[in-house]
Amino acid sequence: MELGITTFAETYADPATGRTVSHRERLAEVLEEIELAEQVGLQVYGVGEHHRADFAASAPGMVLAAAAARTRTIRLTSAVTVLSSADPVRVFQEFATLDLLSNGRAELMAGRGSFIESFPLFGYSLSDYDELFAEKLELLLAVRDHERVTWSGRFRPALEDQPVLPRPVQQPLPVWVAVGGTPESVIRAGLLGLPMALAIIGGQPARFAPLADLHRRAIAQGGHSPAPVAVHAHGYLAATSQQAEQDYYPSYAAAMSKLGRERGWGAMTPEQFRGLAAPDGSLVIGSPAQVAEKILAMRESLGIERFMLHVSVGTLPHKDVLRAIELLGTEVAPLVAAG
Repeated sequence: MELGITTFAETYADPATGRTVSHRERLAEVLEEIELAEQVGLQVYGVGEHHRADFAASAPGMVLAAAAARTRTIRLTSAVTVLSSADPVRVFQEFATLDLLSNGRAELMAGRGSFIESFPLFGYSLSDYDELFAEKLELLLAVRDHERVTWSGRFRPALEDQPVLPRPVQQPLPVWVAVGGTPESVIRAGLLGLPMALAIIGGQPARFAPLADLHRRAIAQGGHSPAPVAVHAHGYLAATSQQAEQDYYPSYAAAMSKLGRERGWGAMTPEQFRGLAAPDGSLVIGSPAQVAEKILAMRESLGIERFMLHVSVGTLPHKDVLRAIELLGTEVAPLVAAG
């Protein structure tokens, strides 16, 4: 099973000092994280697209291209590309270019996005939320699978036998669909024969098993070969579970409480955090042995082939993030491989 890291290049204020890291500093840290992830044997690193002051990566392809020049083996993916508010032709060109620069290590994870800032920024209406994604995914797959494309739709000018260049090293360029838990999105990915990444950031991971099964059934219904399922989850590692929770809670609670105020939730409490960190909770946190056990439980219940840990939800000290990445590669990965 593949193990990796994801980030949104978060720049929340440090709850201990009040300092907010600059976007320049944060992106430098992300590149250091990617280099370390490769050095400790992790297989994939993902950068998510957001258009907010508290996230530094509005252009994941640019960040991943910088990482491509510093690495040799690790796969480089968006996590996610907000396809609904993007031009699929340009997205394909960017990731085909990344694939050429990285010698065939690029992936594209398409999603509708959990934030809405990109819609007004690029001139789209939220009333077209699902229709935008469906149409743009159709076009993205058309330009991925054919060098010359004839296509028409509602939200973009038509293409008439138009060449789309450059072409990537990988044929086809891997395209995943990121899903937050909507069955319709799961079915869409399966019927198209696309791999799926489940974002599990709340609840019990075992409760997502019906979605993984639904994806496999849709794959078969669409007449496609089996496609992998991945999980993206928040979490953190330290030498002991007590140390992990002590390190992680302040920054995680600050970040999730800020998002909660925006979305009408209450502030995160220690009791809620402990529930998420419990053996059946969604936070993948603890000692390396505990984290490995939780990943193996997800593999057993969901049948996943890839697990991606999102460490930097809040502003943890950079050295702690690096240490967690190191532990994931050097201590958790062998336990998962042996499990």
